[in-house]
Amino acid sequence: MSTAQVRDDPFKTMAHDPNDPDPWLALYLDHSLPIDETAKRCLLIGQRSWSRRWLFPVSRPLVFLWFCLVKVFRAITPNWPNLNGLLHKTIHWGLRTFGSPETNTLILRHFHVGTELLAFMKANAGLGADVERVTSHPLRPTRLKDIEDNLFLQHDLNVFNFIIELNQALQAQDRELMPVARPDFSMISDTLPEFEDLPDGWLNKIDVQTAVEFYTPMYALMLPRADFVRAAHSLQLDETVAIYIARILGTDYHLNFVKNGHPMIALSTLQAGFRLMMHGLDCEALHGWLRVLKARQAAGLALDPHNLGGS
Repeated sequence: MSTAQVRDDPFKTMAHDPNDPDPWLALYLDHSLPIDETAKRCLLIGQRSWSRRWLFPVSRPLVFLWFCLVKVFRAITPNWPNLNGLLHKTIHWGLRTFGSPETNTLILRHFHVGTELLAFMKANAGLGADVERVTSHPLRPTRLKDIEDNLFLQHDLNVFNFIIELNQALQAQDRELMPVARPDFSMISDTLPEFEDLPDGWLNKIDVQTAVEFYTPMYALMLPRADFVRAAHSLQLDETVAIYIARILGTDYHLNFVKNGHPMIALSTLQAGFRLMMHGLDCEALHGWLRVLKARQAAGLALDPHNLGGS
């Protein structure tokens, strides 16, 4: 399955009945969020699926109870066991066995999108030679097997290390992020690399939100408590990243659609599943907005959305 494919896209043939309008068709046709069309279809197909409508609400109380037991266990033994390798192998197996093609497409996309958002900020931070102080570990998986290379854990480390090292470099120069006259959008991809043909068997029916809800307690169980808490807190860094991008662009328009909450007021880790869904949506929206601005820049138009008429 390529990045451009979606299994049985129902929206292309869906008829509109004014007496019974489909809410998912309305969201599919709505373009208030500048997210990639493939990502939008994958997300909406999952949201209207059997697993999201039935399996998710029925299983959620049991998953919540399991999560509470895991938290008690981790309070007693915060560092043991540390089964990071087994965790990523288990996630790979679960997604390959049960994840729908749309679920797996969204998950693989997320690492590319996150990598490019960090690269955009790094390239436009104006650090000069100090830019090398901000380390990067690009994540560009094209196969589900790539998950086994500590993909989820490295994603969390990338975000926190970037914020710490970026701000250390800025403080060393006694400066802050400032608007850039002509931002560099070269790292923002209009299309992502082709993914492997993703599994589409009779068991591959689980939507991304249900998958996230199931694997979040497993993440807490198999990683040391500090790693899980850091991962949960990273989900609220979307607003921080959006503020950095606003400073670079000189416009805060995109802050209207970043809704994951500032991390200085940390939410309970019991909410991590929902926050992860919001994190994915925020990242897709930010990346989509940068693609819009990249196209406007190439066309010689103004980047400020309040000045849509010219350069």
